Amino acid sequence: MLLFKPSLLSLALAAAGASVSAYAADEVDTTATADENIEVIQVTGIRRSLQESQSLKMSSSSIVEAISAEDIGKLPDVSIAESLARLPGVSAQRLDGRANVISIRGMGPDFTTATLNGREQASVNDNRGVEFDQYPSELLNRVVVYKTPDATVMAQAIGGTVDMQTISPLTHGEQTFAVGVRGEMNDLGALNAGSSDSGYRGSISYIDQFADDTIGIALGYARMMSPNQEERWQAWGYPEDSAGNSVLGGAKPFVRSSELERDGVLAVFEYAPNDFYQTKVDLYYSKFTDDQRLRGIEIPAAWGANGGVEATKIENGLVTEGVIRGAEVVVRNDVNKRDAESLSVGWNNKFQINDNWNVEADIGLSKAERTDIGMESYSGTGRGTGVGAVDDLGFKYNGDGSYNFTHNLDYSDPNVIKLGDPLGWGSPIDANTQDGFINKPEIEDELKSFRLAAEYVFDSSAIRSIKFGVNYTEREKTKLDKGYFLTLKGYDGSDPNYVMTVPEQYILGATSLDFFGMGNVLSYDSLAFYNDGNYIETDVADVDASRAVNSWDVSEDVTTAFVMATLDTDVYDIPLTGNFGIQAVQTDQSSNGTASTLENGQLVTNANFDSASYTEWLPSFNLGFEVAESQILRVSAARTLTRSRMDQMNANIGYNYEENPTTGVNWTGNAGNTQLRPWLARQYDISYENYFSDQGYFALAVFYKDLENYTYKQTSFIDFTDIVPPQNPTDNPIGSFEQWQNGQGGYVQGIEASFSMDFGMWASVLEGFGTVLSGSYNESEVKETADSEPTTLPGLSEKTFNATVYYENSGFEARVSSRYRSDFLGEVTAISLTRQNVNVKAETVVDAQIGYDFSESGIDALYGLSVLFQVNNLTNEPFTSYTGDDARHVRDYQNYGRNFMLGANYKF
Repeated sequence: MLLFKPSLLSLALAAAGASVSAYAADEVDTTATADENIEVIQVTGIRRSLQESQSLKMSSSSIVEAISAEDIGKLPDVSIAESLARLPGVSAQRLDGRANVISIRGMGPDFTTATLNGREQASVNDNRGVEFDQYPSELLNRVVVYKTPDATVMAQAIGGTVDMQTISPLTHGEQTFAVGVRGEMNDLGALNAGSSDSGYRGSISYIDQFADDTIGIALGYARMMSPNQEERWQAWGYPEDSAGNSVLGGAKPFVRSSELERDGVLAVFEYAPNDFYQTKVDLYYSKFTDDQRLRGIEIPAAWGANGGVEATKIENGLVTEGVIRGAEVVVRNDVNKRDAESLSVGWNNKFQINDNWNVEADIGLSKAERTDIGMESYSGTGRGTGVGAVDDLGFKYNGDGSYNFTHNLDYSDPNVIKLGDPLGWGSPIDANTQDGFINKPEIEDELKSFRLAAEYVFDSSAIRSIKFGVNYTEREKTKLDKGYFLTLKGYDGSDPNYVMTVPEQYILGATSLDFFGMGNVLSYDSLAFYNDGNYIETDVADVDASRAVNSWDVSEDVTTAFVMATLDTDVYDIPLTGNFGIQAVQTDQSSNGTASTLENGQLVTNANFDSASYTEWLPSFNLGFEVAESQILRVSAARTLTRSRMDQMNANIGYNYEENPTTGVNWTGNAGNTQLRPWLARQYDISYENYFSDQGYFALAVFYKDLENYTYKQTSFIDFTDIVPPQNPTDNPIGSFEQWQNGQGGYVQGIEASFSMDFGMWASVLEGFGTVLSGSYNESEVKETADSEPTTLPGLSEKTFNATVYYENSGFEARVSSRYRSDFLGEVTAISLTRQNVNVKAETVVDAQIGYDFSESGIDALYGLSVLFQVNNLTNEPFTSYTGDDARHVRDYQNYGRNFMLGANYKF
């Protein structure tokens, strides 16, 4: 028995499609449809979204958070990741100015899993983490975040599971046509020559029912052409001078202009000919292109300046003002381009055999493909160091992590700045022959799934039902990592000082670097220059042993048997609902890789294969006690599993020989590890939830995750004699070897609070005003080995806060939202498009919007029309990362500007 009764409005929302997830649709009380004559007041916009999300939260047997669309094709934010980042205990990391990946309860993207309609998703990421900007928010109906799993959640993870859900056309129950369009502009302007600061978003949706409401269809299409601008200050590092003061080692400031183009398609077909059978096919496709132009300069300072750095001011151990003497500056015209496609197809069938037995069969396919181009084109005053003109550059620390410069040369003059290898960065053919570089990695990820489950419903019992079944998935992910040194075709070595004037047909208008004082730089279409065949390409894998082991494929076959009982009873007159169950997860994993080494100066590679198998048992329970009317105390415990990073599970082994007279260790090696076991944790949760109105609740939760293990890179010293032939009989055969290993564990613990209120419940004069607030505090201690110092978990912010204040009444809508997260360890792109963990500074991102729904105007001709104006990053919050413990040692300072959007939606 459950004494807690949601209001008619909440029940109507739940019955109108607010099933908690594809796993737990049966948790929603469908008795709301019993009386079809009950009149329910229609609520739209922000309040509808909040009420439906609250209904989802309180009707779930697990601890969850939820986001619901305000209307068809209209989630509360412009991206899914930004909406998720407003939930208690959830935070997002920005990439190129947009929210991209998320952390749940301090656990980074590696510890979270994303599903679509309950099916795990393949990822364009190098690892498993889903990049949520691949999914147009206009095509999703709701998103549910599982903080505690149950035995029927097939894609559980230690951090949590994010289930994105599309609409059910039969549950929607009416014909609907909706269209939306928005113009978009960035206030930094078009920073790069040839770029644009304006774009648009558009979407169209159609939902209908046929054949006496036994057939339903939902079709949707969304297109985005979004501009993105960035002023970036990037430092090489901060070595110490002779006096022990930190000084700028070098810098790479630039401006980036991007055009993000995305097309998304949704199709849902649903057929329910009777009360005993229902089938649904859903298809989701996204094509994503991110075209970036980056222009700037490389400035050698303490590392590389001919005359070194002359300090004129030092503050607290940092050189904050000075002159870089004899600087040889490299002008960069770079291109980053990503083409990605994601496809998800599912077929779900439900059979009700009789009043007691139900059977479900589900088949799914998820595929993702990604191709990147990361091109660097170099130019300067000469080929190699000590050849061309040099400059004395003054610099001054700005206090926010960036620097301002003064200069003497004109870096936009094509008669001064010419194509070549200004600093001699590489010599695959001969000295000073790296005139550019291009990376061309490719990712393919395919995940197939099949689930068969049965449920027995008891007529009268404390155990309401038992559900059991099996789920099988096959996943294969492949990375082909190609890179090439670029040398101008005109450089044959006969003239060691050869440089090339940029041909006129490739020159663009100058790009301004005034944001840090360097004036204009030469701008040219480097990708067109490359595509026209002006470079000689040298495959890095032919000359660099480490590059030869960057490509891999990893396969996983996972069979999960599960059983779960749901409860509905009383304990000492306290209503109790919930579930308890167990999963048996059997995994076979394997990898094809490469073993490479240098023998007598020649690169030698061989195929390498490795495999492993294991079984893990994952029990769980979720109990909800209605301790008072509309007040629930939830208690949960589970053993959870997150699979290791796929880029660490590869079977690659690389060996390298380089004479090192200082250490005497000449041999080095590194390897992936297909034998890696998953991260495992025992987690415990307690949550108190008080629902005091349809749109008002208070929740307080505490959690503790006891991590059984962690993955770290282990360094050991081994005898290389039996691995590779000795280069020199007198050499020391002992060398260092690095490999990913399962290590010691630790814990993550935290507390979360959330509060939602419609102020109109207190006074009529406040009708339409409301707020949503949440905050969390997390801490962790994780050790790689028993004797090691605690390590920082990627993605963990100690503090996060979210606040939204809104007004919605008589068609008018206004909202201001902010999200804060304290410092954290983030993952960013490093050299050769590799991934690197860096410290990210705390940030507060504020968004605002205002709109009007003409359906409230009384003008019949405008019924269904609404207009909206939005500003993202209202306070122009930068993204800043730093090295070491001194926050002044900024690695990256990224200024994105504000994005303005004006648009309209129409529904009938």
